[in-house]
Amino acid sequence: MTDQQDAPDQPQIYLITPSEFELSTFPDQLAACLDATEVACVRLSLATKDEDRIARAADALRMVTHDRDVALVMDTHMLMVDRLGLDGVHLTDAARSVKKVRKDLGDDAIVGAFCHNSRHDGMTAGELGADYVSFGPVGQSPLGDGRQAELELFQWWSMMIEVPVVAEGVLDAELIRTLAPHTDFFGLGDEIWSTDAPADTLAGFEALMR
Repeated sequence: MTDQQDAPDQPQIYLITPSEFELSTFPDQLAACLDATEVACVRLSLATKDEDRIARAADALRMVTHDRDVALVMDTHMLMVDRLGLDGVHLTDAARSVKKVRKDLGDDAIVGAFCHNSRHDGMTAGELGADYVSFGPVGQSPLGDGRQAELELFQWWSMMIEVPVVAEGVLDAELIRTLAPHTDFFGLGDEIWSTDAPADTLAGFEALMR
């Protein structure tokens, strides 16, 4: 995930795992997606706080992603990144942890920051060393606190800020078409895993980004 002057002609895919999955089947599902469609990065995003379960999942997915030269980051648990041989961490507390995490993990690690829909938090995260900033949810959701990342935010960011931006959360075909000129990455997760054929669904979404 590299710096770009503004949004590329075609955004890249940033794949987010389900919050729960079966270790016996999900790595194969992920592999099928990576083999069918070019993916820039995968984020391990488990809801569990069970350290052993997270570690086993990370080990299984690392084998899949690294065999295909795809970066693997994990939500929140920055202390586990080096031990598990991952490429970085996705922080969910906006800009608050970026400076410390960047110092602890070093320059080579990927450090991303989810900033809801706050320009200020996004700019601060970038200034403190985040490799990318993520905004969302882009679509409407009954979950969370009602904040939503609107088209105007991505239009402004892509014109004014060099730090790559990820659009994620409740995406659909119309939103992808609309946002494609203004974002560097689409964070896709439940949008594909909830379907019967995730690899096919992902390929369909990718076609909409062109």
